[in-house]
Amino acid sequence: MLSAALALSACGGEQRSLLLTASEKQGDAVGKLRIFVATTREAADLPQYFNGERGPKLAFAKLDITVPRAHKTGELELPDIGAAADPAKHFAVVDVNRLDLPPIVAEVKREIQRRPASERDVLVFVHGYNTNFADAAYRFAQIIYDSGFKGVPVLFTWPSRGQLLQYPYDRESAFYSRDFLEANLHAISRDLGTTRIDILAHSMGTLLTLEAVRQAAIRGDGSFGGKLRDIILAAPDVDLDVFRTQMRQIKRPVTVFVSADDRALAFSRRFAGDKTRLGAISAKDTEIVAELGKLGARIIDLSEISTDDRLNHAKFASSPKIVQLIGRRLDADRGIAIAGPRFGDKLGDIAGGVVGAVGSTVELVVTAPGALIAR
Repeated sequence: MLSAALALSACGGEQRSLLLTASEKQGDAVGKLRIFVATTREAADLPQYFNGERGPKLAFAKLDITVPRAHKTGELELPDIGAAADPAKHFAVVDVNRLDLPPIVAEVKREIQRRPASERDVLVFVHGYNTNFADAAYRFAQIIYDSGFKGVPVLFTWPSRGQLLQYPYDRESAFYSRDFLEANLHAISRDLGTTRIDILAHSMGTLLTLEAVRQAAIRGDGSFGGKLRDIILAAPDVDLDVFRTQMRQIKRPVTVFVSADDRALAFSRRFAGDKTRLGAISAKDTEIVAELGKLGARIIDLSEISTDDRLNHAKFASSPKIVQLIGRRLDADRGIAIAGPRFGDKLGDIAGGVVGAVGSTVELVVTAPGALIAR
């Protein structure tokens, strides 16, 4: 398992950075996205901007990233590390600005106010373990574009060193960042004029997210002024026992994407005392699913979905149907609420199973993998 993971993941050496692409080449791209950044990372020299060490306070930035004309939904087209991006073929960074607090607040306010009232929502993305700043930014750009999200995207990036064997450091960095994420969510809900906040968290970022929301709930404002709507946990690297205790304090619904064939979570389980990770359960774990449903967890099983992700850890972003589904549900007034086959006209919206809590009962809808292809 360790040798396979080392072969499939970055384990040191040169890391991806945000090399700027000349502005005159932007015409080769199909579109441009603006992402706002809040981070607990330490500032670094260009083109890294922020490294994997822990900063003493929140820092901020904004990024402009173009989407290549050759882009295919669910794919993240990037140049080789250290090579210049071709905007016709790759996601490309065309502008990066590190900002202090007053300028970033003013910028985000302008972005929100220039949108119609129905689109004044903020999507906060919290990345996972083994992810540097550049990789987090590129992945979020792909998710924004493929999901069709129309609001304002905010990347909360925490001090992951982006190295496979730095799992213990990354985990402690997630805990280090929970107060900062909580404060950032309060600021977004209170100071920016947003209508609502959705959170999409991946892998170890789900632990950070759950801890921040749990703290806020204990302090008496787990809804962040009534603005927090969806919490979506993708491939959560969270101990099942810990998740149960968190949900008893959070006391609100969360949506969880799981996959029994997640190889990254099988690897992280070795660092976690051989305890089952939340993201590695499936619809077959009926007793666990029923128990978690009573706590407010709505489970979506992606075990039967195949993607080009060899670790099966990023299916939520690399499956075209799933990332588009997330976008459709974020765009809907009721969010990504799951209750039986209500994603669309056909159960084929998700292959492999949907588990949704309906009151005190649990519904399980199992669909054939071929149904996804047939749509």
